[in-house]
Parts: sequence; structure tokens; C-alpha cells
Amino acid sequence: MMQKGTRREAAVHVAASPQRVYDVVSDVTRMGEWSPETVRCEWLDGASGPVVGARFKGSNQRGLARWSTRPHVVTADPGVEFAFVVDDLTKWSYRFEVDGDGCRLVESFEMLEDLPLKFRIADRAMGIRDRTADLERAMGETLQRVKLAVEAAPTP
Repeated sequence: MMQKGTRREAAVHVAASPQRVYDVVSDVTRMGEWSPETVRCEWLDGASGPVVGARFKGSNQRGLARWSTRPHVVTADPGVEFAFVVDDLTKWSYRFEVDGDGCRLVESFEMLEDLPLKFRIADRAMGIRDRTADLERAMGETLQRVKLAVEAAPTP
């Protein structure tokens, strides 16, 4: 069971500046390109970019299961960190650190509360036996997809 305080992270080196990687990752409308579960995101309430307090809708899918979330941005420090909280339950963070000729991109999550029973039941129904390990795997996939996209794009 994922309890309050559970935290994990994954990292990758990206051959681009922290600012360039931040610009890609903080554009939540592209989240569906990276995440294994998120299909798409869209800004809400007139927001058009990453600022503290901005909200967005995340549409997710895993197998036949579909659900949506309405995260809010808690950190928007260009080239340094982008973070948002989902359902007052989980904080997701992306940190951007200078690393030689590029950037060390670190994705992490932290449980702000114990994972409620309804989510544990939903995980089991989707075949997820170890949510922490599943999220660690998904972060690795996400980071590799971001890396490929950023490094394949022409340098502005």
C-alpha cells in the first residue's frame, strides 16, 4: 500500500538545456506524448501555460479503464522545477539540473495522503499488483519519451 510520504524518482540525461527541457515538459498539452497512462491534458479556467495555481484536466486510460483528473500547478520555476498536485493526494515534480552538456531531468512523485481504498481496488481491477513499482516503470518510460522528443527536435 502506498502511504503518505511514499516518494520515488527516476532520472535521465537529456542533451538540451534545462530551460528547453522545462519548456517541453511544462507544456501539459503534450503530456499524452510521454505518459503511458495520460491520453491528453488541457488547461482549464482560461489558463494557457504553467503558472502556480493554474489547473488542467488530465484524461487517462489504462486498458478499458478511463478516468480524468484536475491537477493544479504548485511550482512553475522555468528551467528549475515544474510540479503539480493531483486530487490533493499525489504531488508530481519535474526537476531540471545542469548536467555537463545538457540537463538531468528528474521526475518524482510523493504521496501526500495514504492511497484510498477505492484507488487500491481500481488498481487491482486494472491488474496492478504493486502501484509503486508500476509508477517507477511509468516514470522511466515517460522520461525516455521526453528525451527522444527533445533530442529529435531542431534546436531553436
